[in-house]
Amino acid sequence: MSTQKTPLSSEHERLGGKMVDFDGWWMPVQFKGLKLEHACVREGVGLFDVSHMGELRVSGEHSLKSLQWLTSNDVSKLKKGQAQYSLLTNFEGGIVDDLIVYCLEPGADYLLCVNASNKDKDLAWVTKNNKGADITDESSFWAQVAIQGPKAMELMKEVLGASVESINSFSFLPLSFKGTECLVARTGYTGEDGVEVFIPSEVAVDFWSTLLKKGEPFDVQPIGLGARDTLRTEMKYSLYGHEIDDSTSPIEAGLGWVVKLEAKEFIGSEKIQSVKDKGPQQKLVGFKMLERGIARQGYRLFSFDNNEVGRVTSGTPSPSLSENIGIAYLPVEYCKIGSEFLVEIRNKKIKAVTVKTPFVQKG
Repeated sequence: MSTQKTPLSSEHERLGGKMVDFDGWWMPVQFKGLKLEHACVREGVGLFDVSHMGELRVSGEHSLKSLQWLTSNDVSKLKKGQAQYSLLTNFEGGIVDDLIVYCLEPGADYLLCVNASNKDKDLAWVTKNNKGADITDESSFWAQVAIQGPKAMELMKEVLGASVESINSFSFLPLSFKGTECLVARTGYTGEDGVEVFIPSEVAVDFWSTLLKKGEPFDVQPIGLGARDTLRTEMKYSLYGHEIDDSTSPIEAGLGWVVKLEAKEFIGSEKIQSVKDKGPQQKLVGFKMLERGIARQGYRLFSFDNNEVGRVTSGTPSPSLSENIGIAYLPVEYCKIGSEFLVEIRNKKIKAVTVKTPFVQKG
């Protein structure tokens, strides 16, 4: 399969981005350096090209019925202009994907934003298990830019006007950029304030260039995949293929808050209810290294009497804390804050301890 390019790929190359193949997409891993880009988002404002994400339109008179069956959260609670983090679940109670549902018209029109690597799988899944809705893949129509950081809303006010300030968390507004309608959502994947803007692909370069120009007084910077990963890890946000996959229980992953078992029946709800009733055997936790060493995905975890007890799902040096941090699944008896265990790094076992998450606070 050939590598796909977003509408902004040439802009990243022009700006000196270090480009890599990321799940079949030609994406920038960094521009001026991971630490600098990470700090830019935590302290100022950064721009992310997330146009590789998938957008699926679910519409028609059976759209709500279909989404109530397909997703774990309660879509009936959404009013026009509201968004909802949710899960596509399978019949074994695992996670097909995590996504955001945007309500364009209650009971009639919804936009799903799904992970890039899962888009084709998700489209096939929702089509197969559809309850009569009209489903359209709009991924090629939309570009998507995330503007994130403490100064993000100041920049957006300069670009799109004062009305952006009225957008609440997990809400969105249709706004005009030079006569073209875009959807501006108060969502993001960094733990900082900001928005994610859905804009027609043909306008993406102009929008991106305007953000860079208008953002000069705020020292705005383009941000690569490297900092995107360290930022989300510091917040203990799950990434598909790391913390969650088709075999993951939402209860064990700490995502029970988006699983509305009492509100409705949905795909896999009985299996998820069973895990909840019995109690999870393992949980997703955050940890810090107590000795020198960086934990990486797949590294094995051991008790002090040398029993293997879990595996790392994500790990990185934290630019904000100057400490090595990680996320892992551990048996419930090891999940209490302050519990110590060992991480196997290059055949050496290094001490780590479970800690409160998120690792850093907003701002």
